Amino acid sequence: MRLKHFTVAFGQKLFKSLGDESRVRILHLLWRNREMVVADLEQVLDFTQTKTSRQLAYLKNAGLVSVRRLDNWMYYALKPEAVELLQELLGFMEKDPQLLHDQQLYQTLWSNRELAAYKLQNRHWNGGGFLG
Repeated sequence: MRLKHFTVAFGQKLFKSLGDESRVRILHLLWRNREMVVADLEQVLDFTQTKTSRQLAYLKNAGLVSVRRLDNWMYYALKPEAVELLQELLGFMEKDPQLLHDQQLYQTLWSNRELAAYKLQNRHWNGGGFLG
């Protein structure tokens, strides 16, 4: 579903959300990476868990972000109906040095996580322990 029009109240929430650097950084990471957990956002943005959760709650209440639970993890993503609008707005900021840095940090974090998972998957069992 796409936003075809919206109310003044939604517009106020949208522009207030974009009026805070922390929230713009979160929205940009969610836009670029589709879905993220709080721990990854904390690490990339160097925010406390409290600050990250508070900003995500604000974005959720503004109608921009959705959340889904998988086991003990909460996954945050842009709401499908807001993606096109946010893509347009965030696209204008795409070359911002802070946003580029955030995305680069996340890509490094993700690459290291994939490498660690690969190493764990490729260990061989040898009687009493693992050989790597």
